Amino acid sequence: MTLMETESGCSGGDGGELDAVVSACVLGGFSEASESRALLSSLPDVHGDMMASESTTERFLVIMNRYQEQPHLLDPHLEWMLNIILDIVRSEKSPPSLVHLSFKFLYIICKVRGYKIFMQLFPHEVADVQPVLDLLTRQDPKDSETWETRYMLLLWLSMTCLIPFDLYRLDGHLESDSGQAREPIMDRILAIAKSYLLVSDCSRDAASVLISKFMTRPDVKQKHLGDFLDWNLTTISQTSDQSMRDIMVLDGALQSLSDNNINVLICSPAPTILQCLEQKQLSESSQAMLRKLCVKLIQRLGLTFLKPRLAAWRYQRGNRSLAANLSMSQSAIVAAAVTPEAQVQKQEEDYDIPEDVETVIEQLLVGLKDKETIVRWSAAKGIGRVTGRLPKELADEVVGSVLDCFSFQETDNAWHGGCLALAELGRRGLLLPSRLTDVVPLIVKSLTYEEKRGACSVGSNVRDAACYVCWSFARAYEPKELKPFVTDIASALLITTVFDRDVNCRRAASAAFQENVGRQGTFPHGIDILTAADYFAVGNLTNCYLNISVYIAGFPEYTKAMIDHLAAMKINHWDGVIRELATKALHNLTPQAPDYMAATVLPQLLPVAVGIDLHGRHGAILACAEITHALYKLGLQTDRGFCGELMRPAMCSLIEKLSLSKMPFKGDPVIAGWQELIDDTIKTLHLFSSGLKDSIMAAVVSALSALCEEYYQADTGQADSDMQEALVSQYIEGLKSPQMLARCGSALALGCLPTFMIHGKVMQILEGLQQMCALSQKEGTFTEARRDAVRAVAQVCVKAGVCAQGSSDSSLCSENVAEVYGVLLDSMTDYTTDSRGDVGAWVREAAMSSLMEVTLQVAGDAPEILSCTMCCLAQQSAEKIDRSRAHAGSIFLRLLHSTEPAVPHIPHREELLNIFPLETATSLNWNAPSQAFRYITKLLGLPQYQRHTLLGITVSVGGITQSTVEFSSQWLFDYLRGIQGDATAMTQFGDTLLIIFRDNLRNDRVSIPFLKMLNQMLANGCFEIFATQENSSPFVFTKVQEDQIVHVDRLLFSSFCGLVQFQGEVKKKVLSQLLMLLCHHFPVVRKTTASQMYETMLTYDDVADAEVLDDVMTVLSDTNCDLATVRTHRNQLCDWLGVPRPQVIAKVTK
Repeated sequence: MTLMETESGCSGGDGGELDAVVSACVLGGFSEASESRALLSSLPDVHGDMMASESTTERFLVIMNRYQEQPHLLDPHLEWMLNIILDIVRSEKSPPSLVHLSFKFLYIICKVRGYKIFMQLFPHEVADVQPVLDLLTRQDPKDSETWETRYMLLLWLSMTCLIPFDLYRLDGHLESDSGQAREPIMDRILAIAKSYLLVSDCSRDAASVLISKFMTRPDVKQKHLGDFLDWNLTTISQTSDQSMRDIMVLDGALQSLSDNNINVLICSPAPTILQCLEQKQLSESSQAMLRKLCVKLIQRLGLTFLKPRLAAWRYQRGNRSLAANLSMSQSAIVAAAVTPEAQVQKQEEDYDIPEDVETVIEQLLVGLKDKETIVRWSAAKGIGRVTGRLPKELADEVVGSVLDCFSFQETDNAWHGGCLALAELGRRGLLLPSRLTDVVPLIVKSLTYEEKRGACSVGSNVRDAACYVCWSFARAYEPKELKPFVTDIASALLITTVFDRDVNCRRAASAAFQENVGRQGTFPHGIDILTAADYFAVGNLTNCYLNISVYIAGFPEYTKAMIDHLAAMKINHWDGVIRELATKALHNLTPQAPDYMAATVLPQLLPVAVGIDLHGRHGAILACAEITHALYKLGLQTDRGFCGELMRPAMCSLIEKLSLSKMPFKGDPVIAGWQELIDDTIKTLHLFSSGLKDSIMAAVVSALSALCEEYYQADTGQADSDMQEALVSQYIEGLKSPQMLARCGSALALGCLPTFMIHGKVMQILEGLQQMCALSQKEGTFTEARRDAVRAVAQVCVKAGVCAQGSSDSSLCSENVAEVYGVLLDSMTDYTTDSRGDVGAWVREAAMSSLMEVTLQVAGDAPEILSCTMCCLAQQSAEKIDRSRAHAGSIFLRLLHSTEPAVPHIPHREELLNIFPLETATSLNWNAPSQAFRYITKLLGLPQYQRHTLLGITVSVGGITQSTVEFSSQWLFDYLRGIQGDATAMTQFGDTLLIIFRDNLRNDRVSIPFLKMLNQMLANGCFEIFATQENSSPFVFTKVQEDQIVHVDRLLFSSFCGLVQFQGEVKKKVLSQLLMLLCHHFPVVRKTTASQMYETMLTYDDVADAEVLDDVMTVLSDTNCDLATVRTHRNQLCDWLGVPRPQVIAKVTK
């Protein structure tokens, strides 16, 4: 039943788009018919249950939406679905809620199939008029929940009003039982239609359909057409477009006049309507929909001024019938394509064109330049329709006016509207072949139209519309008419197909090229090109530039055109990704035309490389580098000036490509110049704009690596000792630079050095990186430098290799492995923060990645010297930042499940494998707190992981992100409920809590979240097992200094008050501390303490004896917070609560 096809483009490079993956579903029939019948039949049962009705509606929506692209498959089933619903609607037992639900289902079907087809199925007998009208009359137009009911009833009424009888026959006796006159049905329908033309929901659209059907009746036309038009024009004239209500009113009024059915009725009043629209000046309205309806109505009016005929002079290609085309000879087809001139003149005699037509065309031409696409598209269709009824000379003038849109003084909107109009004229045969010499050059320009606006550009819609023009021309003209223009059109379409920045333009150009290949048959190598550049293949930008372009350029008809386009328009493109791809494409295209590249393209690029346009200079330098590398043996010696943030990476790319090309420069002084450029770039990175620093640094690292690999080897695998010493010493010294980016560059430079360059210098390099990390950590700055240093540590270790008994200067061995792990584990505790937030996360993530690389390297070569790192990773896997948690979790599972090599010395390996089976490596989403903490809290049951895991969870539970707090606390409390009956486990958990608190007492990052978590634990009764036992609390009282109290605010008071539930010594010490805080020298502390103690007395009734409880509560609520009098009240509370009175300690004078 369903054919699934999946196509994907070739994988792209760093600058390319993601692979285009397209799934096409071709359905064979309405396979859900039985389920849909069951859903519709269940409406009487579910309408009273909101959840059930919503579930049924959503399921029906899912089924219907599958057929949005193939709605015709529903046609055999529409009748029985409609009958089921109408049976429910017509039943007198159906409550209003069921009726509304039924109409909602009816609207879903109508939306998918389209109202024009679906409304024809409504029963439209005489007996249906009155019930539908009565039901519609009972509806509330202001009820926003039931608009589907009103919409469908209006469509139904528009069908029932077409009965072939005068409506006055349905009125009967117009006197009701009460003796009052009843309103005729004709008047009732017109009144309802008018009222719904003014509403703000979709019922307005259905009301316009009703008007168009209703007004075509002879009896209605005779009695009410004039009054309706007067009402409509009055509404348009007296309504502004300043308020939303007036906009809706104008929308409804214009819609009622714009329909095809009512078009024939407004021939006589057409000039009046046109004059009204001119006076209203809706073309200047700020509402796009009003402008669109105005253009649509104007074109309808224009058609009423002209005879309804097909232009005899139009160009015709064949017949609409395939059988008729095949039965005619080629000569007969050509003869039929052109109507004799004499016959045309005879048909156009005595045919006067009203002056109003000129106004109509003028308004449509203005609409072609509108800022909204829907307005331009409507104007283009209007131009085509009106031109088709004009004489040949006037039609040619219209074509000339459309061509005026393609002036470079016009905006991209005018170019887009002009393309749409030309496509419509060509499709209708109104653009004669004699005009193609003027039109084709403009279309070729439109295919590459792009106008820069600030940091981006506009013009993609123009290029897309130009593709549509080419598509329409392929269907409109005989091959002999387009033959002179084939080369230009084919080259322009292929350039857009492979080099356009927007995927929709590339695909549109591919479709247009395919249409021309199939219908014209004159495009060179068309079938072969379409095989490589089909709809799916052009979805990936990198694939287009680097692969498809090479294949197409292999055909000599297109080679130079593609190269010229890249050199002229793409290497100076505003988008850096396009510039880089263009230079790589030039590299790939060079073998197709090496002489042309060397003799023509390179000389053209040289002036651009020293021009004033930065984008041009950047692209030209990269292009020269890529072309030079492709030519391989050609040298490029030129002084272009090395300053500038665009020139630096370009020159570094040139150095890299020349080194990869193995240019014979070994020992040449130019190598020293290249090295000087690299070193100077590293030292001056801080002078460049922040957005380009990463790309410059990457270019420098790539250039240095390639340069060392090619020119700094004395023998194979052996470094030039002088250069080795100089570079290593220089970059280690750079690690001490006061400039942060210089440190970053030096660290990355050490990490990119080839293996032979670090041989014998491993320990020296590691010590330099370690010192930078340690020193910077104390200073609290240079975060990015620490991150790059950590990365460099792993790169150096991986390149040096592992040998357990080897030399510490040449490999990672038992002597230095502990220091390496020490640097990495210390970096995982970097929690530096600044104005950007937790910037230490960069260092931690880099340390985790480096830890994985080093661990896998050591596990594979010398597992006996491996250190355990899983506990630290477990802590990071439980922390609050989603990105860091996901990074740590993926590394944790990677090491746990690694088999080649297997990582030894993992504590509790079997338990971990039970918690994290192999499938979690791909199924577990660490970014989602709801999934991650479900697994990570299980590590609390493993002794060696408990402290690290709980430390991470503490920060998450006490954090500020709602989802993280919610799910981390949920699974933590779930774990605690599981061990409530195990006093040993609870005691161990409490001891771990105390260790974390004591270790981080002065660390606000941990202590404040810890108090938040502790408050939640106490409030949720997580320690009830200790609450009833004398002196059995797992908590040991910790004295907090007074200068900390204001800082931690209410958290500390809440924790103290929560500890009151424990009996014995803990309770006394807590009360003693709280009573001392009642005399704190900060008033806010005194007030907060009194308030918290009051709430505690209400919560725990055993804190004070029943005899004194009322007195305690009274004192706490009435205590004067003045420090001079509060001490007396505090001492009284001490006596009542059985706590020793605090003693004032005299200050010792030295």
